[in-house]
Amino acid sequence: MSLTIQAARGEAELGGLVLPCRIGKEGCVDQSAGREGDAKTPLGEYHLRFGLYRADRLPTPKSSLTFWPIETNDGWCDDPDGDAYNRFIRLPSTASHEALWREDGAYDIILVISHNDSPPEPHKGSAIFLHIAQPDDRQTLGCVAFAPDDMVAMLPLLTPDMAVRIIR
Repeated sequence: MSLTIQAARGEAELGGLVLPCRIGKEGCVDQSAGREGDAKTPLGEYHLRFGLYRADRLPTPKSSLTFWPIETNDGWCDDPDGDAYNRFIRLPSTASHEALWREDGAYDIILVISHNDSPPEPHKGSAIFLHIAQPDDRQTLGCVAFAPDDMVAMLPLLTPDMAVRIIR
């Protein structure tokens, strides 16, 4: 079984579930053509790595994926010139980064996929996650976002290293 995200339709399919999702506000792009900051969701086949969650807001997610709680000083490096580009980091950091501890709920659950991580290539894109959608229904900056209830419904079906196919 794999998680298939049909970007043009804004739908994800997983084990009989069909769930709406949001993609990058600038659409999608072939994996090889994506660039840091382009606000496009990269097409391609990836694998689930692990999950992160806000333990102050949620119990440990029910999934066979490994989940770690996010702490207030956790971040993700999005600096193409940084030594930790497209990697988890501890804050503070002088490198450009995303703070994972957010008040808007978007990162209450994060699924890390294998986009540009083995090894990361500078400027090829970072912090492409599956995460919770913004309540105002806006598109993402390249990630794939799901309504909170849909994310929770999907979690028990996910397995370590499961394929995530993002197609047009």
